[in-house]
Amino acid sequence: MIGMQIDDDGISIERAETSPAAPVGNETGGDLSPTTTPPPVVEDDPGVEPVTAVARALSPSVVLINTGVGQGSGIIWDAENGYIVTNDHVVGSANTVSVLFDDGVQVSGVVVGGDSARDIAVVQVDPEGLELVEAVFAATETVAVGQLAVAIGSPFGLDQTVTAGIVSAVNRINQFGGSDPTNPVAVEMIQTDAPINPGNSGGALANKDGHVIGMNTSIRTDGVATANVGVGFAVPSDTILIIAQRIVNGESLELGFLGINGATPTDGTLGALVSLVVDASPADVAGLEVGDLIIEVDGELVTTMEQLAADFKFFRPGDEIDIEVLRGGRRITLQVTVGSN
Repeated sequence: MIGMQIDDDGISIERAETSPAAPVGNETGGDLSPTTTPPPVVEDDPGVEPVTAVARALSPSVVLINTGVGQGSGIIWDAENGYIVTNDHVVGSANTVSVLFDDGVQVSGVVVGGDSARDIAVVQVDPEGLELVEAVFAATETVAVGQLAVAIGSPFGLDQTVTAGIVSAVNRINQFGGSDPTNPVAVEMIQTDAPINPGNSGGALANKDGHVIGMNTSIRTDGVATANVGVGFAVPSDTILIIAQRIVNGESLELGFLGINGATPTDGTLGALVSLVVDASPADVAGLEVGDLIIEVDGELVTTMEQLAADFKFFRPGDEIDIEVLRGGRRITLQVTVGSN
C-alpha cells in the first residue's frame, strides 16, 4: 500500500492499489464526455436487481492488471485499438503487464504512458482475436449525490468483485491526489461509500445504467487500518477521457500554471479570493491583483479556491483563457496565457 500521513489530524490517504502479486490463470483539450446521455447498457428486465444488471453489463469491460510485483484493475476504453485505462500507480514503472479478462483469457499488454498528476495510465493489448467490450462513460455532470454507485474490480486479486453503495459527494477536492506521494496534486474526485480495497484501483465505478462515472483510485483511512471504512475516491469520467486521449496522442501532460495564492471566502460567497500574485507569473502579466475575487474561468463558474486549483491544471501551457473577476464591485474580464508548472 502507498499511503500519505496527514500530520495535523492523523488521517491518511491510501491508494487502493497493488496487493502482492498472485498467480492468475478530438480535441484533446476540450470536454470529451458525451454531449447527450448515452442509453443504458443494462438489461431491460424488471426481474433483475439493479446491481446485478450493472454487474452483468459492465463486468466484461473490467480487467485485472498484474505487473509482476503488484496488481490492480482496469477498464476497457477503446475496444478497436485495445486501449485500457487504469491508475498510474497500478502500472508503476512497468513497461508491460499481464491483463486478465472476465472470460479467463489472459494476454500481455504494453503501458502506453501515464500521468502521475491525475493518476491515470493507458495500457494497450492487441485486440485481434479478443472479444473486447468497451465501457460506456457518462458525463461527470450527470453524477448526483445519493445515486447508486457500483464498484467492479480486483481487490486483493479477487477479480470481478462487485460492491455497491452510493455517491457520497461530487466535486470533492482531494488535496493529496496523483500517484506520486512526494508531489501530491489537488484533484477533483467523486466520493463513494461503495467498498473498495487494495486492488480495486483502476476499476470502474458505475451508475445504475451501467455507465462508468469514475475510476476507483484511493481510500481514506484513520492512519492505522488500511482497509475500507466507507470513504473512497474515484477519478471522474471526464478526467479519465481527457487525460487518456492526451496520453495516446503523445501530447504534453504538463499542468497549467496561473501563479496566485488565494482562499475561499468565508461569508458564503462563491469564488476564489486572491491573496498573493507571483511576480512575472501569468496572473501578474494578465493584471490579476490581490483582492480580486475570481468568479469564472473559461466560461465555467468558480465556486472555491480548491476547485480553481484543481481545474486550472487541465489547461495546457500556451492556452489563452478568459478569467472573470470582481474588483471593487465591478466585473472585469482578463485574458490569461496559461503558464507551465
